[in-house]
Amino acid sequence: MIPERLRWLVEPGSPPYQLGELFEKAGYRLYLVGGSVRDAFLGRPDEDLDFATDAPPDEIERIVRGWAEGVHTVGKAFGTIAARKAGRLYEITTFRREIYRDDSRKPVVTFSKRIEDDLARRDFTVNAVALRLPQIEVVDPYGGLADLAAGVLRTPIDPHESFSDDPLRMLRLFRFQATLGFRPDVEAVEAVKEMAGRLQIVSAERIRDEFSKLIVAEEVTAPLWGLVRTGLADQFIPELPALEMEQDPIHHHKDVLAHTIAVTAKTSPGNLRLRLAALLHDIGKPATREIGPDGVSFHHHEVVGARMARDRLRALRYPKSLVEEVSRLVFLHLRPHTLKMGWTDSAVRRYVRDAGDLLDDLNELVRCDVTTRNPKRAAAIQRRIDELERRIAELREKEELARMRPPIDGNQVMAYLGIRPGPMVGEIMDVLLEKRIEEGPYSEREAYETVRRWALERGLNDPGPPPPDAGDQPVTRDLG
Repeated sequence: MIPERLRWLVEPGSPPYQLGELFEKAGYRLYLVGGSVRDAFLGRPDEDLDFATDAPPDEIERIVRGWAEGVHTVGKAFGTIAARKAGRLYEITTFRREIYRDDSRKPVVTFSKRIEDDLARRDFTVNAVALRLPQIEVVDPYGGLADLAAGVLRTPIDPHESFSDDPLRMLRLFRFQATLGFRPDVEAVEAVKEMAGRLQIVSAERIRDEFSKLIVAEEVTAPLWGLVRTGLADQFIPELPALEMEQDPIHHHKDVLAHTIAVTAKTSPGNLRLRLAALLHDIGKPATREIGPDGVSFHHHEVVGARMARDRLRALRYPKSLVEEVSRLVFLHLRPHTLKMGWTDSAVRRYVRDAGDLLDDLNELVRCDVTTRNPKRAAAIQRRIDELERRIAELREKEELARMRPPIDGNQVMAYLGIRPGPMVGEIMDVLLEKRIEEGPYSEREAYETVRRWALERGLNDPGPPPPDAGDQPVTRDLG
């Protein structure tokens, strides 16, 4: 009996049913497989559907041409042809096995004629269920439906063999724990502990993609602990397990790792930039830890941590822009705590300017960084952030905060002083920007007067009074 939520897949006339008929008429078998079947049974949305067949790649291409609105053959060497129909993508792959040999980073692909062989190569039993079309026959040789009902992640074959064939499955074990909420099988976890080092042969890009899916999931606490406890984190993000140290060995405060995982879990799911920043915000602490008469300290751990975060994310091949943004969040995450006496206008401007487009993420990171069990201390920190956000809102009503610029630009400075482009122009612009941050909006005339004083202090020729068209009113508009 096919569940109601699967009916649309097997209704005569539906694209999946049509595909099944096409392959059957050509003398081949077609199965819906993998996450498509799993998500269908769970009632989860799945825009792209994956199919497996005993037809070779050339035959797949021949069968779908004329039926599909578009055919893509990029994956043909690996047995996959993609067909697009009515806005949905259907990937059809010849039954196959992928095995990593020795230390090779590229899998060896072999084709098969049996659906059972294809399902055996799947990562977990919940992904090793097939639905044959158009006969509507469920194929479940490894007990995937039972594991689906029980919420268990188990490999179809011995986990040692499965993880040896594709070591990325070890990371995927915890990724599915995060995204599906299922619990890893005990034997699978033990196999990861024994084989974690084999992840080294997997490319950084594949590791990055799996880890990104894990870290943005709704529930990341147990999966992150799983990565650490099995030794898998040591293989691609060793800075994380290195955090398992007491904040204060004298008073036995919570360790940095527990704090880090708690902070990460508190941040908004789906936000990769924020989640990575939360995970890495304290990685500079082990390198800066000092124990003195007043207890433990981590001076400038945000500076060291920003550099370490940049290095780690680069090693994982994250995009350059994301690397820089996460590093900046790590660098700035302590900034609000340094202003305990209140927020002056200049302090607010500097904070907003340094945060830039990261302002909302930075504020959330700072709030989530509060994991103390002391309710008074926690409330005091939250009030400080409340005050900061209130002051930002107040200043936004008075002046342009999003893109603070001096009233004049570098071209105007060069024309006024009669100088060419060079370091001197940048130095003057820094002076003008600092004045904007400290004093708020000011006029073009004041800007020229500031430049004139700067030039005279450095022994340059007197450029004379400001140009006659220099305005006297404070400039608040964006001049960028």
